[in-house]
Amino acid sequence: MGGIHPAENKLTHEVATKVAALPKQAIFPLGQHIGAPAKPVVQKGDKVKVGTMIAEAGGFVSAPIFSSVSGTVFKIDTAIDATGYRKPVIIINVEGDEWEESIDRSDKLELVAAHPELTPEEIVKRVQNAGVVGMGGACFPTFIKLTPPPTAKAECVIINAVECEPYITADYRLMMEHADEILVGLELLMIGAKVTKGYIGIETNKPAAIELLTKKCDEKFNIAGSKFNVEVVPLKQRYPQGGEKQLVDAVINRQVPAPPAIPVNVGAIVQNVGTAFAVYEAVMKNKPLFERYTTVTGKKLQNPGNFLVRMGTPMKDLIDACGGMPEGDNKLLAGGPMMGKALTSVEVPICKGTNSVTIISDDEARRKDAQPCIRCAKCVGVCPMGLEPYLLAKLSEVKNWERAESEDITSCIECGSCQYTCPAYRPLLDNIRLGKSTVMGIIRARAAAKK
Repeated sequence: MGGIHPAENKLTHEVATKVAALPKQAIFPLGQHIGAPAKPVVQKGDKVKVGTMIAEAGGFVSAPIFSSVSGTVFKIDTAIDATGYRKPVIIINVEGDEWEESIDRSDKLELVAAHPELTPEEIVKRVQNAGVVGMGGACFPTFIKLTPPPTAKAECVIINAVECEPYITADYRLMMEHADEILVGLELLMIGAKVTKGYIGIETNKPAAIELLTKKCDEKFNIAGSKFNVEVVPLKQRYPQGGEKQLVDAVINRQVPAPPAIPVNVGAIVQNVGTAFAVYEAVMKNKPLFERYTTVTGKKLQNPGNFLVRMGTPMKDLIDACGGMPEGDNKLLAGGPMMGKALTSVEVPICKGTNSVTIISDDEARRKDAQPCIRCAKCVGVCPMGLEPYLLAKLSEVKNWERAESEDITSCIECGSCQYTCPAYRPLLDNIRLGKSTVMGIIRARAAAKK
């Protein structure tokens, strides 16, 4: 349903991943996931190593945070994060690169068959303890997805390898460079979820990845004696194909109802391809989540590229590694141009959900003046959730929260397709985001009042 096909601009598609240099100082926001922020377990002056836990989960829906560097805790303070607000952080001065000895740093591929101790419960425990969250940007703690409520039963795991957002190529490079590890990660996810069926959804603009993963899946899973069956599903190029509900519909032809329904309510557990890799490292290498694959890109950037970067690294360091900020006025985004957040500082650190640092020049980013709505209904036609964006935007603008809720504003996935296609340049998504957050706050307050 709906969707658009913006210019891909995959400038770094064939640029091999480089290991980013260590920062001089690393900044770790405590809210790198959906749910309660993590709680510091270190103090100023403490010595830490790569892989040392520096903040524990702050509740059930939360995740611990681990140092990606070795050095000394400089201070626990606040700093500007991707939201533009100052949030609690742990700042560490980097000294050398000493790792926790418990982490397996070898390149040896570990296979599940060699580890009979890996029960579903053990896998979920290791994933939880390693702080693994959704790497596609939502940052939902992965262990929770693997333990659905009793009212829902998982039937399959779907790996989101779509990467439909323009500019971003981090997931593609990860697939091309670590396909074997990703498939072991998928196997672990299937064991943890207690299912035997898996899917990998990839858009058809990545033929090399489709060919590679199909070959490896046939060799690993789709053979006599294997209890698992995994299918690589080529998907048409259509943004936002990578949305959970859109992906479930495209892969298994099931429609996820409106919130609070989630994919597992129709039998699917969706995980990003980067999450599968992180699960492999957490379970098989005892490696907490403290680094990730990130694209740094932009048409005017001198040397755009893909990086394996330690979390806590300021974005400025990566931009400098690509030749520095281009001259003139630029917009800096955490993420891609469709769903990324505009940043106010180049000192914002790389976090668990930072799949891209995108620099858009002023002539590309500047908005045209909004004009009156011409009732063309293009926004309705492209909405992947079947909503009426023009109406939701207007209801938010006039603060009619009751009707906005009744019109399912909470179902909006904030993909930006409506605003992208509007010929009157209306700020549809801006207003809908405001309305959605307000309505969700009202819903939470109402639920709390009933307790």
